[in-house]
Amino acid sequence: MRDILVTVLVFCSLPLILRAPIYGVLMWIWISVMNPHTQAWGFAQQFPFAFIIAIATLLSLLLAPGRKTLPMTPITVVLLFFVLWMNLSTAQAIFPEAAAAQWNKVMKIMLMTFTALIVVRTRHDVQRLVWMLVLSLGFYGVKGGLFTLRGGGVDRVWGPASTFIGDNNALALALIISIPLMYYLYQTGGKWSRLAMLAMMPLSAMSALASYSRGALLAIAAMAVFAWLRSGHRLLGGLLLAVLAPPALLFMPERWFDRMDSIGNYAADSSAQGRINAWHMAFNLARDRFMGGGFEISEPSVFAIYAPDPQAVHAAHSIYFQILGEHGFVGLGLYLLLGVLAWRTASRIIRQARSLPGQEWAGRLAAMIQASMMGFAVGGAFLSLAYFDVPYYLLVALVATRRLLATDALSTPLDAQQHQIGRRHMAEETQRRQAAQGGDGQAR
Repeated sequence: MRDILVTVLVFCSLPLILRAPIYGVLMWIWISVMNPHTQAWGFAQQFPFAFIIAIATLLSLLLAPGRKTLPMTPITVVLLFFVLWMNLSTAQAIFPEAAAAQWNKVMKIMLMTFTALIVVRTRHDVQRLVWMLVLSLGFYGVKGGLFTLRGGGVDRVWGPASTFIGDNNALALALIISIPLMYYLYQTGGKWSRLAMLAMMPLSAMSALASYSRGALLAIAAMAVFAWLRSGHRLLGGLLLAVLAPPALLFMPERWFDRMDSIGNYAADSSAQGRINAWHMAFNLARDRFMGGGFEISEPSVFAIYAPDPQAVHAAHSIYFQILGEHGFVGLGLYLLLGVLAWRTASRIIRQARSLPGQEWAGRLAAMIQASMMGFAVGGAFLSLAYFDVPYYLLVALVATRRLLATDALSTPLDAQQHQIGRRHMAEETQRRQAAQGGDGQAR
């Protein structure tokens, strides 16, 4: 039954995709992020849904009227250079066959990311993209949260097998990325949307905690603090954190606390030492090979040459050392530059949205994307998720939102903008006078 349901939904979406490529981008996100076919038990698990959707989307983009140009923003340009550099490093990969298989997977994600950059143009498009990300990941957040509540947090929560988020640690980080987006939908949605997000956010947080991921605990703490600072409702947000966090932590069993306590004793933890050994290997390899080793370098022969402990063969378990080992210092520089540009773009959106009437949604979205980025930057330091597609779709949302605000600023009369700025200055001056008067009254 599940196989039939997924198949019907995909094939019924094809006419919509051919009519407008934005539907293809949304369906691609659903298939690639949620992986609904993994929840089936039959033929759907191996059916090439993603390939069919990608072909239909590209055909729709080709046939769509109007200009189809890639927005040449700093983010887009650096992403193009990053993709080019990954192709160059793959050409001289240590393990060509394994690298070619991973290259094929990563380039599909990049192709659809660039397609989304072309297609996502309106506020409605951005909103639908965020909704699709939230629903795709929120499904596992709700499912895992209910599983945790029912079982008392004794068993770990896992994601869909053979996907980016199949590992318990990866699922936890994906959910942490999605929680700020849920809060954005709570801020901007209607009654039913707000109720849905109120249920989805705590269940997703419980699911992330029940993954028993130590990196996820650090990531959710960093994300929660930053989201609270950016929320605009610090008192309410602080009260919610104070009320909800202690019961959630106390609900977890003793062995969960034992697992988290090992964070401070990493020297005696074999898993942590294995990761550090892999980080040394990646650094030494990058020093020796200018372009890195290409995709899929976690092999005994590589560790025998570059690792302090040749017997401890592990994946990088870090987005930073994963890129460093596979694509060298230049690749890592481009990857980090992408993050810096995304952060700066979000900050510009927040500032500009304040001076444009009716664009508060953009500032709220940019602030929550920054919170998601904070969680990914911290949690990703302990996971090999450098090619996870969700952060790239957040780049798409930022680029589209920035373009929308730039267009709105050009269409807004200069006197209207000055009026908005003048009103803000008057409000600030009034607050200062009231504060001064209050101080004088107390002195008298």
